[in-house]
Amino acid sequence: MHHLTCIRHPEERRFKRRVMRTKRDRASAPARTQQLPAPNRVTPHVTSRPPHWRLLSICNGGRIRLRHSSVRIITGFFCLLFALAAWFLAPHSANSLANAQTNHAAKPAVASQSQAQLQPASVSVSKTTPPPALIPAPGTEIYTAKRGEAIPTIAHRYLSRTSYLTSSELAEAIRSVNHKSDGSNILKNNEQIIIPGIIPGPVTEKTIPVAKDFEVRAIYLTGFMAGSDHGIRVIKHWHEVGGNAVVFDIKDSDGSVTIPFEHPLLGQHPVYVRDVPKLVHFLHSLNMHAIARIAIFRDERLVVQHPELAVQSRATHTAWRENGKLVWTDPSNPKVQDYDIVLAKYVAGLGVDEIQFDYVRFPAEGNQKDAMFVFQKDQPQPAPDATKESKDAKDPSDDVILTSAKADGGTVPQAAAPQRSTVSKSKAGTNTPKAQSPKPEVRGPQRSDVIAAFLKRAYSELRPTGVLLSLDVFGVMAWQRPVDLSHTGQDIIQMAKYCDVLSPMIYPSHFFGMDGIAHPGDEPAHFIGESMDRFELITKGSGVVIRPWLQAFHWRTRTYSPEYIKIQVETAREKGGVGFLFWNAANDYSKPFTAMPEMKSANFKEGSRDPRYFRGDELPSATVQASLDPVPSSGAH
Repeated sequence: MHHLTCIRHPEERRFKRRVMRTKRDRASAPARTQQLPAPNRVTPHVTSRPPHWRLLSICNGGRIRLRHSSVRIITGFFCLLFALAAWFLAPHSANSLANAQTNHAAKPAVASQSQAQLQPASVSVSKTTPPPALIPAPGTEIYTAKRGEAIPTIAHRYLSRTSYLTSSELAEAIRSVNHKSDGSNILKNNEQIIIPGIIPGPVTEKTIPVAKDFEVRAIYLTGFMAGSDHGIRVIKHWHEVGGNAVVFDIKDSDGSVTIPFEHPLLGQHPVYVRDVPKLVHFLHSLNMHAIARIAIFRDERLVVQHPELAVQSRATHTAWRENGKLVWTDPSNPKVQDYDIVLAKYVAGLGVDEIQFDYVRFPAEGNQKDAMFVFQKDQPQPAPDATKESKDAKDPSDDVILTSAKADGGTVPQAAAPQRSTVSKSKAGTNTPKAQSPKPEVRGPQRSDVIAAFLKRAYSELRPTGVLLSLDVFGVMAWQRPVDLSHTGQDIIQMAKYCDVLSPMIYPSHFFGMDGIAHPGDEPAHFIGESMDRFELITKGSGVVIRPWLQAFHWRTRTYSPEYIKIQVETAREKGGVGFLFWNAANDYSKPFTAMPEMKSANFKEGSRDPRYFRGDELPSATVQASLDPVPSSGAH
């Protein structure tokens, strides 16, 4: 190989010289090259090229070809880049992108035409500009959402400015008017949505005055239920089956205030009914009577936060407890009375039609001798106990008073000794209740005096507002037992003077130990009838209306059913009751819902104009709006 290389090297130099000479000869004599003999052009040592010449030719030609390919690749890459940039600036279809690439790959002769085809890209960019702001229709408002905002959050924020009662109800309306699915809650940045039901100002409502003998057909709802979607559905259903009133909590027996209310003794508290006028307006739109229930002296929240307002213990000089529970305020404490009356007057101004006082009494259980009250401050020892009717030395606190039903269905673990009805025979031979003197002869002010004085003051302050005042009382108070009177202070004769309606809680299951009946819960006709007879007798001439609480729960009864409901309603009406209230602490009214249509269809016996179950009173239609529409800023209805 080395030898060949040495021989080839001179050949290359010789070949170059020969080439240079040939070029000169061609320049001077072009025809001469054509006259050369053919063998000289193929002679290896004269005209042949070096062995690596073909390689050099291939390399030089490849470089030229590579240069042209690189230009094409780079040009195509920039065309693609330009097309992508145009696509990001303005959305294009796949056809538009293909046309752009085709135009860039075309001949230079059509370059101007390609540029002309790309001009619409600037036009499409203008289409992406935000649309003009929506113009809200009357009763609506346009809201521009932030990134990630949810419809329920916006509904909660706007609720007070709309005619809707609950935030979930408003959220559903927002989805509906904006054509969104039920599960569509998250909004895009700057997305505009319509808020329906906007009202020009807060809803205001006025009391609809009715006579105190207006026939109320009501159910009870907790504050939590009244402020919920389910509660609204319950109200609508009750109206559909024939109800015309609802009792809802303002303050329950645990002291929880369910509405926005500010008072130095209350402080911060959870709110369930955020807009009482709006709820009352809704009830009025259904021709329904609105009754606001306030538990008066049983107030656990108040005594826990302010133990000085509780009943005091004579032995420990600390807050007294009823069976170990700190739940009772001192009914004779002026601060406690002021607090309850201020709350009642505030609610009366929100448009309700009736204020109902519950737990307007003293504690009935626990060690009564150890309980000390403000009204007894001038009495170092408790007043003589009226329950010691004879030489019986039994502690009166051993007797148990029947109490109202609670959420678990009842409260009293044991009953007092069986009591026989005190009746007298009339000339017709029927049993007629005989009234007894409710006030024993004792010294100093009594619990019943405290209750009567409080009611006198409350009634005088509430009456000018136009609302009715009703009082819940123990059903057993119709028996006028001295032990009941001395513990509760509920003197029915005195209380009837300072209210419009008395609502005795005559739940049959709560009369255990009474009249020698082993299972009173299964004898609704007897205990409803006996209780109504007694209450009618002891309130005769007072002008007060008796509207009883009836049992709508299955505690201590094996016969609870729609028929059970009908027996109570019919018996109460036969005995002089005007209307009725159904109590169920869990707000389950499935049995009354079934019984009401049946009572309505069978209300009038054949050939009789006297209704069997109820008259069917309704609110004056002229004073009730047809629907819950936004009210004008002037507050007119």
